[in-house]
Amino acid sequence: MRNPTRTMAATVLVSEALVMFFAGLVAKELSDLSTGAALGITCALALACILTAGMLRSRTGYLVGTFLQVLIIGFGFWVHTMLFVGGLFAALWVVSLRIGTRLERETAERWALHEAEQAKEERDGESSESA
Repeated sequence: MRNPTRTMAATVLVSEALVMFFAGLVAKELSDLSTGAALGITCALALACILTAGMLRSRTGYLVGTFLQVLIIGFGFWVHTMLFVGGLFAALWVVSLRIGTRLERETAERWALHEAEQAKEERDGESSESA
């Protein structure tokens, strides 16, 4: 079974990478940054998002992902629309971590209940055979 937190967080990061790539095309026109700087920064952020999505098997990946959210919001000081877009993705990041953690907990509870029922059925089956 897949880890819901990792799946949701990776989806946010990959989506964010696509948006960052296209933001570079807009940033070169809407900011005082040179074309090379705008494309360089946004492509570096997009690549970092992709690489971080692959790092989500460890806690470090989630910490790097959180740091990336701050960097992307910070990019909004050069391209003001990125304040909104970065804030939106940061909110999606937080929601994905919270909902994913809740789903993991609920799945573990259901699995424990299922195993307890299986063990009870096995005990009931053994007690009726010995009688």
